[in-house]
Amino acid sequence: MIKIGDFSQLSQVPVKTLRYYDEIGLLKPTHIDPFTSYRYYTLDQLPRLNRILALKELGLSLEQIAMLLDDDLTPEQIRGMLRLKQAEIRQHIHDEQERLARVETRLRYIEMENKMPTIDVLIKHTDVLNVLSIREVVPDGAGISRVIGEAFGAAMSAGVRFAGAPFVMYHGTDSNFDMEVVIPVEASVQQGIPLAGDRRLAVGSLPALTVASTLHKGSYANIGETYAALTQWIGENGYAFVGPVREIYLTSPNETPNPADYLTEIQFPVEKIAQPVS
Repeated sequence: MIKIGDFSQLSQVPVKTLRYYDEIGLLKPTHIDPFTSYRYYTLDQLPRLNRILALKELGLSLEQIAMLLDDDLTPEQIRGMLRLKQAEIRQHIHDEQERLARVETRLRYIEMENKMPTIDVLIKHTDVLNVLSIREVVPDGAGISRVIGEAFGAAMSAGVRFAGAPFVMYHGTDSNFDMEVVIPVEASVQQGIPLAGDRRLAVGSLPALTVASTLHKGSYANIGETYAALTQWIGENGYAFVGPVREIYLTSPNETPNPADYLTEIQFPVEKIAQPVS
């Protein structure tokens, strides 16, 4: 038999690790001296330890390794565990490749402009939203402000509690603005709210989405520059638009009279379609 220190040197596994493997039942010593509590191992245990280390190199957890070392597992169960790890590694590689592409995009911008990009873009995943909303076509910005004010005012007068920052979705901007005012609400809100004429805030829901998101700080007068920069980023990073843009009012004129303090999140629903532009 071999003392734990000698077994550690022979296997190149730290004593602390061997003790931990003993505690969790992964590799127990052949003998423990009842008087000194010294652990002793044999050379016959090296193959099992090597198998543990080899499976660990594959990225498997110690719990998964313990299962794989169980003689009761069928070959199909073993294949299933390894295929799952294979899928996890492939997803990790995919995520890292996308991260690398975003780094390269930022480097190209800095090289061209000799400064940091003006916006920071995140790929986010939104939740399903319960909403009150109204969709209308208006001719100009004044019409947009009118519908927003009417919708927000009616919801607050009705005592509706907002479940998130309100926003506008733009379905189209040709000669007119096809826009939809959206107010996130709790699922308990099940009735619409009447507005002027035959119009009303209707109860509905919006699906979960993958979005390219950025923040615009300041007045709405120059928000078009942020839209342009976000649109450029989406194209350069191999994404495509798959739905109406969302303009979310995190800090709006309702919270501050100073346009410099407005904070707006812009979200474009996107899907990955290609490798980023090189």
